Amino acid sequence: MTETRITQIAWGNMAVDVGGQTHRFKDCKVWPGGAREWNWKETGTGHSPGIQPVDLEEILEQDPEAVVLGRGVLGRLEVCTETEALLRERGIACHMAKTPEAVVLFNDLAGKGVRVGGLFHSTC
Repeated sequence: MTETRITQIAWGNMAVDVGGQTHRFKDCKVWPGGAREWNWKETGTGHSPGIQPVDLEEILEQDPEAVVLGRGVLGRLEVCTETEALLRERGIACHMAKTPEAVVLFNDLAGKGVRVGGLFHSTC
């Protein structure tokens, strides 16, 4: 499995290393061996109601054991109760934190060989 690590977080800018290649995003979706821009317009995501089940579809296709949700540097991005319920129903560990802490947790889990995916918001 190709290693994926988040190597930098700054306001409005994240760097993700996937198998030795660095990719830069404002907000991102990350999973074992991959990452891409998380464009909120694709699903109508906003700070409220926040991360929706549809936002997770691509990550769930990767069969994760855990999902980390980075709620923004200031923690202003909410998470829909349906999103939490979906992960619980599938037996997937769900971790939510402000993005800097969420990045540390994602990298820690990935480094331990856990199949982890995540959504990360790099501003508010």
